[in-house]
Amino acid sequence: MACAHFGLIPAAGSSLRFGGPLPKQYQRLCGGTLLEHAVRALACAAQIRTIYVVVAPDDEHFRACAFDGVAAQVVALYCGGPTRAASVFNGLMAMRNAVDDGDWLLVHDAARACVSEGELARLLAEAADDEVGGLLALPVVDTLKRADDDGRSSATVSRVGLWRAVTPQMFRYRLLVEALRRADLALVTDEASAIESLGLRPRLVQAASTNIKVTYPEDLTIARAILESRGHPT
Repeated sequence: MACAHFGLIPAAGSSLRFGGPLPKQYQRLCGGTLLEHAVRALACAAQIRTIYVVVAPDDEHFRACAFDGVAAQVVALYCGGPTRAASVFNGLMAMRNAVDDGDWLLVHDAARACVSEGELARLLAEAADDEVGGLLALPVVDTLKRADDDGRSSATVSRVGLWRAVTPQMFRYRLLVEALRRADLALVTDEASAIESLGLRPRLVQAASTNIKVTYPEDLTIARAILESRGHPT
């Protein structure tokens, strides 16, 4: 029997680095919130059956979101935790009766509104037959420096073989649950690192440089320009 595909978007963060009264996933640009754009981006993949969005138990903003055209695919889970990894794990537990162990989970950041349809198709194709799963990532092209305690450059780090992880990251339900169950959720920054802690090696799938994560207010300007270039309203 063919495995099903599900999306999971942790969206329970308070966005301390972004600042302001509104969590960044609810910041508006190009006719929608970051979260709405992230959901619609995942929904472009016909294989994805349902997109689960994990929000904080006291979230007051999600109900105002409009997922026009894809609302039937979106399920909110009010079980967000204190960290991203905790939110993902809580979401996996909340959806356990709706998925099978071998089904694929595509975990995507709510702040990555610009993931493209082509990237999704590439991930779905290249990870489909992989025993471990995979993630979108970009080879590091910048020169890397190691800082000392005084904030000075103490060494240049080789970038050979280094990749920058982005999302979605695609793993089987049971494997991801097991990896996160064994991990320290306070230290896990992405799903692939939890998988790696089991001694496994996820496949790296080429991402696009436009797949940016909105972390600071100025990043919204870049995301807006990318979305506008794809025909989204100004």
